[in-house]
Amino acid sequence: MKFVDPHHDRWHAAFGEVGSLPTPGPGAERLLTLEQWHAVREGWPRKVRTGLIVANDIDVEILEPDLPRLALIALQFPQWVDGRAYSQARVLRRRLRFGGELRAIGEVLIDMLPLLQRTGFDAVQLRADQSFQAGRRALRFFAGHYQGDVHQTRPLFARVAA
Repeated sequence: MKFVDPHHDRWHAAFGEVGSLPTPGPGAERLLTLEQWHAVREGWPRKVRTGLIVANDIDVEILEPDLPRLALIALQFPQWVDGRAYSQARVLRRRLRFGGELRAIGEVLIDMLPLLQRTGFDAVQLRADQSFQAGRRALRFFAGHYQGDVHQTRPLFARVAA
């Protein structure tokens, strides 16, 4: 799991009104909202590494045609008790086979890290009051799980018995 420091992140949000975003040059990495992406995707250069910020109430299956062009999808957790982004991550990884970076942003707490990892997230931007060191420790709490997940679909007992 990669821990993202927002002060040293290579991904930069594209600010501006929808439809009036400047076209970036090659080598740029831009993070767009879904609205910005829909407004500019037809003329957006294919060589530009592009990421999307996606709200947790969006049906991520609408992204399927665009997934080959996306290097990053940042799924939002507006509150730590709102887990809809876990389901979005699972759909993106298992059903749609998204292979780019899947990042959790917003109210992301250390306690959420094991489930974030199991549902397909590979990067997190922790809430400001959370510690990277404590997060790394939290990912080592459980050696295995009885249920399958996006990485290992067979449950633990099925792997042991086989």
